[in-house]
Amino acid sequence: MYNFVFDNPVRVLFGPGQLKHLHEEKLPGKKALIAVSCGTSVKRFGYLDALEDELKQAGVPYAVFDEIRQNPSEENVNDGARRMREEGCDFIIALGGGSVMDCAKCIALMAVNEGGIWDYAFSACGGKKTPRHNALPIVCITTSAGTASEVDNGSVISNDRTREKTDVSFPSMMPTLSIVDSDLMMSVPPFFTACQGMDAFFHASETVLNKYHHPMAEMFALKTIELVSKYLPRAVKNGSDREAREMMAYANTFAGYYMMCTSAHSMEHTMGSFHEDLVHGAGLIMIAHAYYGFFAQRHAGEDNLIKMAKAMGVKDPSSGEDFVRALDALTDEIGCGDLSMKDAGITEEEIRLYPGKIHEVLGGDTTADPLPLADADYLAMFESAYKRK
Repeated sequence: MYNFVFDNPVRVLFGPGQLKHLHEEKLPGKKALIAVSCGTSVKRFGYLDALEDELKQAGVPYAVFDEIRQNPSEENVNDGARRMREEGCDFIIALGGGSVMDCAKCIALMAVNEGGIWDYAFSACGGKKTPRHNALPIVCITTSAGTASEVDNGSVISNDRTREKTDVSFPSMMPTLSIVDSDLMMSVPPFFTACQGMDAFFHASETVLNKYHHPMAEMFALKTIELVSKYLPRAVKNGSDREAREMMAYANTFAGYYMMCTSAHSMEHTMGSFHEDLVHGAGLIMIAHAYYGFFAQRHAGEDNLIKMAKAMGVKDPSSGEDFVRALDALTDEIGCGDLSMKDAGITEEEIRLYPGKIHEVLGGDTTADPLPLADADYLAMFESAYKRK
């Protein structure tokens, strides 16, 4: 008998063109802070203008905070919370990818709580406090297909001082309303399309490999793996392929509905804590062959690896190695097979510091792998990944 809890109260408007219906919704406050990245894409492609028009139709005033970096930092959160208080905003709208949505959740929390976000982080250097007040209401409008931050309460934040990149999550950080509109994803460049899509894939593959997984989680995860394997190469090859974009949006959200990450995510968060510009999906791709190959070689979690190979379209898979080969073929097809830790600025000396840091960051469950992993195992995987390319 499997025991699990499924609690997802987010109202989701899903499908092409759904942003145009935002003004028809009952918004959760009187004035919004719109959170966007420090980049230019949401402005250049008209997404911010479209959102502002929706708020004007709804009669809701707003302010814009446009300072969120690729791997959002505690400073981003604190600056956004200060801006939210100064502007008198009582809810936040995140318009962007996972970084923007993650940061916005923490801004909503810190706008009404004392101190800084790291006072509430559960990492080694975090304060591990419980917030006194619930986060202000959150609306998420995703412009990428990868993180599924629009349907969960998790957020990944970096602390540059302590070299920690960790999950911060509390129940009140769950969005009240989210929009998954694939029209907003058409402009994502090929490399980021690939990395974001593989983030969704790894959310799903870690869920299936996870020794605690159950049929409910597996249902979402295997469908995600199937969709990513079929449609991500098309979306990377032709960003204007509407069907591919729509199917990747499905994959992204399906993976987020029941995400059970293993230590692979903690491994990547460790890499990202040393390199703030490392794209999360790229980091996951860099270690994927070594990570899944470790278990395949030991016939650990083999039945689940075979299930995933089938979902990827492998005919009559018989071992975990079949999944690893299919995964390698997929990353090659999307142009990411040659991603290198060396090219990301990672050094062999630095890698030796990683195993100890894995236990200090949150992001995946280090007890959930098919085999218990020692620091020597983590180091061996990092070294294998480093030498592979």
